[in-house]
Amino acid sequence: MSVVGEAPAARVLDLGCGTGRLALAMSAAGHAVTGVDPARASLDAARAKPGAGRVTWIEGTSPVLPDTSFDVAVMTSHVAQFFASDAEWEATLADLSRALVPGGRLTFDSRDPLARAWERWNPANSRRDVTLPDGRTVTATTRVHAVTADVVDYSISYAFSDGEELVSTGSLRFRTEEQLRSSLAAAGFSVEQIYGGWNREPIGAPDGEFLVIARTTA
Repeated sequence: MSVVGEAPAARVLDLGCGTGRLALAMSAAGHAVTGVDPARASLDAARAKPGAGRVTWIEGTSPVLPDTSFDVAVMTSHVAQFFASDAEWEATLADLSRALVPGGRLTFDSRDPLARAWERWNPANSRRDVTLPDGRTVTATTRVHAVTADVVDYSISYAFSDGEELVSTGSLRFRTEEQLRSSLAAAGFSVEQIYGGWNREPIGAPDGEFLVIARTTA
């Protein structure tokens, strides 16, 4: 958010916006925000929130992005790690480079593989209890199923107080600092800084995060 704030009244892309929490906050701060996400249910939830009419919501992924239309692009909540293959990641970075104006900035978070966060993803350590607007409660727990090279396969189980149970599965890519730097350079970005967290801690901070800030070079 502070990176976006360095460019007043910016045209901002929130790629993988989910239910719109960050997109709405950036819009309220005076930016012209476009939120893009492939999940229609998430976008429906975003559109139902106060202030949603000030945000442009688009269902889709990076290929739908218009050319040279944004000053800043953000990906939060480790969206960058969902592009598990090199081909997916390279194509997404190319689309982001195309969608940003010359000198536009890209910022995203990704977990530092040296912190080995997945070793703590088990039902005992990951349990979260949430009360829903309809009064039900849901308990979410995470479990790792496989670690192959730098890709982690996992599932999140949701147990609702009325007996309903849902399971979501996925895979996350844990790229090293060097892998992030090289892939960004190949896509036409120059890396301004990589921090160890959203409060701009040094790499290796306890949170085990990378906060990447890059700029288009063309």
